[in-house]
Amino acid sequence: VQLQASGGGLVQFGGSLRLSCAASGRTASRHALGWFRQAPGKEREFVAAINWNGDSIFYSDSVKGRFTISRDNAKNTVYLQMISLRPEDTAVYYCAAQYTIRVITTVGLYDYWGQGTLVTVSS
Repeated sequence: VQLQASGGGLVQFGGSLRLSCAASGRTASRHALGWFRQAPGKEREFVAAINWNGDSIFYSDSVKGRFTISRDNAKNTVYLQMISLRPEDTAVYYCAAQYTIRVITTVGLYDYWGQGTLVTVSS
C-alpha cells in the first residue's frame, strides 16, 4: 500500500483544515488507517484511527471533539477534518495503514506510512 497525504497549510488560531490521504493498492480498503503527527523536537504521536469499515474509531484526548476521521473506501481515501485549531496542533501530519480488521492507535504497529503534510496554526 502506498499513501499520499495532502491538505496541510497555514491557518489561524480557531481555523479549520481537512487533510486527505489517498491509498493505492489492491487491498487498500481492507486496511486500518490512522493519522499521527510530529511536532519539531517531539516524538510522533497518535491523533486518530479508523478500522477498515469505519465502525470503530479512536481519538487522542487532545483532539477529541475537534477532529473527525472518516474514510471513503470507494475512493481509498481517509480524511481528517480539523476544526478549532490551536498553535499546539502545529506539526507534520502523517497517515498510516495496516492490513488488519482492528483499529490501531500505536505508531509501531503500522507498516505503511505516507510522506506527511505540514499543518501550521498561527496564534
